[in-house]
Amino acid sequence: MAGSSAFLKACRSERADRVPVWFMRQAGRSLPEYRRLRGEGSILEAVRRPELAAELTLQPVRRYGVDAAILFSDILVPVAALGVGLDVVPGRGPVVHEPFRSAADLVRLRPLEPEVDLPYVLETVRILAAELDVPLIGFAGAPFTVASYLVEGGASRDYARTKALMHDEPATWHELAGRLAEIALATLRAQVAAGAAAVQLFDSWAGALSRADYERFALPSSRRVLQGLADLGVPRIHFGVCTGELLDLMAGAGAEVVGVDWRVPLDAARRRVGPRPALQGNLDPALCLAGFDAAASETRRILSEAGGRPGHVFNLGHGVLPGTDPDVLARLVELVHDEGRP
Repeated sequence: MAGSSAFLKACRSERADRVPVWFMRQAGRSLPEYRRLRGEGSILEAVRRPELAAELTLQPVRRYGVDAAILFSDILVPVAALGVGLDVVPGRGPVVHEPFRSAADLVRLRPLEPEVDLPYVLETVRILAAELDVPLIGFAGAPFTVASYLVEGGASRDYARTKALMHDEPATWHELAGRLAEIALATLRAQVAAGAAAVQLFDSWAGALSRADYERFALPSSRRVLQGLADLGVPRIHFGVCTGELLDLMAGAGAEVVGVDWRVPLDAARRRVGPRPALQGNLDPALCLAGFDAAASETRRILSEAGGRPGHVFNLGHGVLPGTDPDVLARLVELVHDEGRP
């Protein structure tokens, strides 16, 4: 697989026989078979069941014919396993019962021991590595994004407490980010050792930061994670939302691939990051709700912006939205495979 995978070749900016495609949040969300099997309850409960998590990972590969699988898990699984008092509540999202507000809270983040703390995740990876005929993408949350949940106590619109901690107690912030970097690094290295063929670092909310704050408070810890994986030889993807003004900084963090959301045209993103790294993206997920014709028109525009050069992994600019027609996604995969010729 390593020598023939269009996905792995594109990640390395090598020429492949087609533009590869996969979708963030493809493992679930819109698939009826996912909803039937997954049932109710927290995602953390489902992740702790390796056979279930493996099947939920496999479902979209079967349904869509995508070029890579993304592990069914969550970016908060490692810190939840450390007992920080976190749950993912259906219909509400992550909830941290005692948010991190001072240096005294840092004691709650001990070093992660993946084989002890996350054996179920690693077992899921091993199952998938044996069953998949496409590469498996492992992932972790970037320190800034995970820290924002811990500090805010859950999801946030303005990240006010997080930004206040950065500026009021920079030493505390950097220690928090450093510990989360080590947790993310241990998570990803263990996933690769168990069989993941590529990894993605989700800094989903980094776009909430100014360029100066990103460079000072977020980039160093993300770079620590990405560069700490260099010796493993697997492609690294660096992803964020609303990060158009940060793309060149993200490109210098050490990943082979940088994710681009729909707010920046792909050709503009290429000019911002230079000839390397490869780019991943960048269809607006909402267009998939508008039906195939609208999504297909925009997909063709994105493929045109990619310019037929190697180093493009087609994806959405963020995750699949609930209510998306799975047939639209399946037809988009066919379109990209048929018309996306690097």
